[in-house]
Amino acid sequence: MISTFNLDKLQSLLKDFYTLTRIRITVFDDTFRELVSYPEKISPFCQLIRTDSEGYRQCMLCDKKACETASGQHKPYTYQCHAGLTESIAPLYMGNLVIGYLLFGHIFAYDSHEEGFSKIEELCSPYEIDREALKASAYELPIIPKEYITSASHILQAVASYLCLERMAVLRQKDLPVQIDEYINEHYTEQIDVPDICSRFQIGKTYLYEIARQNYGMGIAEHIRRLRIERAKRLLTEQEDMSITEIASECGFTDYNYFITVFKRLTGMPPRQYRVTMRTEFSR
Repeated sequence: MISTFNLDKLQSLLKDFYTLTRIRITVFDDTFRELVSYPEKISPFCQLIRTDSEGYRQCMLCDKKACETASGQHKPYTYQCHAGLTESIAPLYMGNLVIGYLLFGHIFAYDSHEEGFSKIEELCSPYEIDREALKASAYELPIIPKEYITSASHILQAVASYLCLERMAVLRQKDLPVQIDEYINEHYTEQIDVPDICSRFQIGKTYLYEIARQNYGMGIAEHIRRLRIERAKRLLTEQEDMSITEIASECGFTDYNYFITVFKRLTGMPPRQYRVTMRTEFSR
């Protein structure tokens, strides 16, 4: 774990979220370990699913996969869990590092209990669970409209930002991922790559890949490209006298055509069009 969380403050914040939404919320650290939840107990439905060993294993895998997807998207991710309930997860960022995740879940997002249980029964058929008990616990879950879930996910993102703003989580400065992140932030416009970083910190490529996957949701090379493109976007907007070629070089791209390709892939438009679009937006 690369960060330390103030669990008392977190508990109070999660309680406030639950009071507003009536949806259970959980904090995971960057290794996908559950730290604190409110309410503490999971719903009877989820308790029943976890009485089956495979059901329990799928719950853990589902949480981990959702964390990885959210960190890769850099925004909240709403999905249907392996047992048919809806959940949403938001990554917690300190700078560029993912230091944890906020998840709310176990939501019955169907038009009716009949429709929902039909889907749930199909998904849970591999598990050795009493079907009548499963049905009873499913029917106890309140039906939550999709619009409500969308609004709750927006609040979740705000809570994630507030959590870091109020220093409810802080980085442990001695940890290797923090050192690597600081090094990348200082040198990403230079010609650095995976071998350079491995040599600098005396680690193997596999270990570096694992650090990058957990903390950025992507490989080191892709993370560096994204940092360079973000800098290019700022320069295109703020430095109108700089040419596209100069900006490409300033951001660490030695190949102009490659810069154009990467910029278009990540923004949906070439640099020149982006500059014109931003200029039009600011002039309104």
